[in-house]
Amino acid sequence: MTAWVLRATVLGALVVALRVLLGLAMASWPTYGTFWRAACLLTIVAVVVAWGVRDGRTGADGLTVRWLAAGFGAGLASSAVCWALDQVPGFELGDAGILYELTSAASFILLLIFLPALVGVAFGFTRSRRSAESATRAPEPEFADAK
Repeated sequence: MTAWVLRATVLGALVVALRVLLGLAMASWPTYGTFWRAACLLTIVAVVVAWGVRDGRTGADGLTVRWLAAGFGAGLASSAVCWALDQVPGFELGDAGILYELTSAASFILLLIFLPALVGVAFGFTRSRRSAESATRAPEPEFADAK
């Protein structure tokens, strides 16, 4: 399985699971909607940043395109699955239409995955470069002044 497909599958499944949990939480505790939305948003961002840091530390090439493709795949797939689940009685995911899900919601998920991933990649790359420089740097010998 290519790297972006794995990322898109895992993150798309995470988005669907969190949207279903958010729907259940909103039905049970509607007054805590802001808290539940923020918790879901922070969960997705934390997972993406952690994965991006891991990628950045490996120093692989083509991470921008890999994460863009993963965000695109996860956004479209999770939006389509959430729309299909919303059609099932008992699931409350917002009653959004298919056009909204495949355009606005998918592009939001794309950006929600792509931007934090690039921040994580940059941080991981910087950290790995600093640790590599400090590991290869040898102490300079001290010479006594001969006068």
